[in-house]
Amino acid sequence: MKINVLKKSENELKIEIEGGTHGICNLLQKRLLEDKTVDFAGYDVPHPLASNPIIYVRMKGNVKPEDALNKAIEKVREANDAFGKELDHALNV
Repeated sequence: MKINVLKKSENELKIEIEGGTHGICNLLQKRLLEDKTVDFAGYDVPHPLASNPIIYVRMKGNVKPEDALNKAIEKVREANDAFGKELDHALNV
């Protein structure tokens, strides 16, 4: 998976995820929108045959969009770890 920065400014970030899917983009969007410092977060898949989704984040205040994105990624990792542990527990009972 490769990430291309399409736009980066003080309060906006637009990236393209080569080989990305709706699943990862939807997870990131949901976690970004939970952040009170995020003004807008969304993603788009410009063409269904060219599966390179674009994620866009716009911030309120002085928080950097890349910091919010990293925070969202960490929340996704934590949720994934928690799910894995619960699944292991459920299957080993």
